[in-house]
Amino acid sequence: MIFQDPFSSLNPRMTVGSTIVEALLINKIVPRSEMKDRVAEMLTMVGLKPDDAVRYPHAFSGGQRQRIGIARTLILKPSFVICDEPVSALDVSVQAQIVNLLEDLQQQFKLTYIFVAHDLNVVRHISNRVAVMYAGQIVELGETEQVFNSPRHPYTHTLMEAMPYPDPDRKPTYRHLGEVADPANLPKGCSFHPRCPKCSRLCREQQPCLTDYGSDYYVACHLPYG
Repeated sequence: MIFQDPFSSLNPRMTVGSTIVEALLINKIVPRSEMKDRVAEMLTMVGLKPDDAVRYPHAFSGGQRQRIGIARTLILKPSFVICDEPVSALDVSVQAQIVNLLEDLQQQFKLTYIFVAHDLNVVRHISNRVAVMYAGQIVELGETEQVFNSPRHPYTHTLMEAMPYPDPDRKPTYRHLGEVADPANLPKGCSFHPRCPKCSRLCREQQPCLTDYGSDYYVACHLPYG
């Protein structure tokens, strides 16, 4: 797992090398004689220097700390990685560097990512498939371009309308439709219905199931667009 906060996810009392090698020590899959070389190799792969292994987290920038977190995650050579908003705490320019690094490592290690994020531009850039969640439930799931170009769930429409566009002549269409439902106290029926412009009596009374609309595209809505 790659965590959101690149500082608090690292132990400030442990050197970078100790942090990265810890998983190898616990799982005992690499001889101790090879561990130092494995750590140096991993640091190089994420864009750091082997000599950085003797330094502590406070000596690094936010982007460098996230690279350390990535090295720690990949030292065991996993096939599946959960990225929990791994760039949301970073500056925009550094975000791009980390996203590009993740893409390069994905190709190199043949990785599958679950990439959790609120930044739709980042999601669109890195994802092959997108699952849109509302109040803890998946409401739309499909290929990235289809979700972004032809969203079918009203909540996904709302998200897309709220995206900023670098066009001074574009008129905003986003409408604020109230607050997000409390996952601990969801309304009866569809959890989005108090905010939905297409809400019907059925929506207020019955929760929609995630339904396959063809081509492995799923929507949980009684009255989807399209």
